[in-house]
Amino acid sequence: MDLFEGINPTIVQWVIIPLLIFLARICDVTLGTLRIVFISKGDKIIAPLLGFLEVLIWLIAITQVMENLNNIASYLAWAGGFATGNFLGLRVEQKLALGQMVVRVITVEPADKLIDRLKGRGYRLTCIDARGTRGKVNLLFLIVKRKKLNEVIDIIRDYNPQAFYSIEDVRSVSELDLPQEESQRQLDLRRLFPLRKGK
Repeated sequence: MDLFEGINPTIVQWVIIPLLIFLARICDVTLGTLRIVFISKGDKIIAPLLGFLEVLIWLIAITQVMENLNNIASYLAWAGGFATGNFLGLRVEQKLALGQMVVRVITVEPADKLIDRLKGRGYRLTCIDARGTRGKVNLLFLIVKRKKLNEVIDIIRDYNPQAFYSIEDVRSVSELDLPQEESQRQLDLRRLFPLRKGK
C-alpha cells in the first residue's frame, strides 16, 4: 500500500519527501554529535546505541534522496537538515552539560577567601604556591561538573575579576573525588554493565 496514496504526487515530491529528508537528517546528525561527545567521555554503552540509531535514520534519509535524484528539493533538504542537526546537537549537548571539567585559577592576591568560599559551596580543590614572572602566585585546581561551571566562574570573578583561569574537559575522574551519590551511581552502573576502562 502506498504510504502517500490519495495525496497529490507533486506535493509528495516537492514538499512531503523533502520535509521527511530534512527531519531525518536533523535527527541523525544530532545523534551523531551526541555520539561523538559520549565517545570523547569514554562511554561504552550510550555511544554505540546512538550510533545504531544514527546510521539507521541516515539509511532511511539517503534512500529517499537516491529515489528522488531529479528533485533539487531533496538535495536542499539534505543539506539544510545537516546544518540544523549540527546546531541542535550542540545545543542539546550544552543543555545536558555532560562530564567534568578541570578549572585552573592563577591569582596574585592571596587566595584564602576564594578557597574558603569554594569549600563552603562544596567544591574540592588543590592550592599550590607558585612563582610567576611578576613574583608569587596562587595556583588552584578544581574538578567540577559542567553544569556547575558557571557558578564556579561567577565565584572566581566575584573574588577577583582580574584572576586568570583556564578550563579543560576531563575524560574521567577517580571515584574518590566524586560526591557520594555520584560514586554510588557509577558503581551501580558498573554492576549492570561490567566493562573495564581501556577495553
